[in-house]
Amino acid sequence: MTSTATPPAGYRPDESQIPVSPVNWLTLAPDDARNELVDLDRWVTFIRTTYGLPPTIVPPLWHRHDELIWELSALHQHWLNCYAPDASLSAPLGWHHDFAIVRARLRDWVAINGTRLDRDRPTRVTTWPGEPTAPASGEVTITDRDQDFQAFLAEDHAQRLARAQTWH
Repeated sequence: MTSTATPPAGYRPDESQIPVSPVNWLTLAPDDARNELVDLDRWVTFIRTTYGLPPTIVPPLWHRHDELIWELSALHQHWLNCYAPDASLSAPLGWHHDFAIVRARLRDWVAINGTRLDRDRPTRVTTWPGEPTAPASGEVTITDRDQDFQAFLAEDHAQRLARAQTWH
């Protein structure tokens, strides 16, 4: 097999940790969410480089867009389960079929939210009548994707901690 891209070293799922249920990002504790995001990021890098996915499908700041987190997480869970030791021998064919469908949806999400290889902006949400107007957010230039991911992990962790404290 010849490839021009080198897959990232170190992505190997822990087969003792094959999920038995989907990840619900709304209910994860701060540390659990961080662990899931780090694993998802490693897998997204693996899948992006293995399949040569362009930023119109998986942009650098995918982690800044909830719709991309949910979609990529579902695809990751599907992949983990179809390659589990006890999976059907035909499960990878089902995954690749679904992967083709998900690539089209990812393209749609990226087109809608406007994130690109070199720039990003928050996903725009239409304000319904009677709702407060969301503050306008502009585009940012992407200069260091890994640094941004680390900042995102810290922000997400802090937000989850704050929410957990208000619930108790």
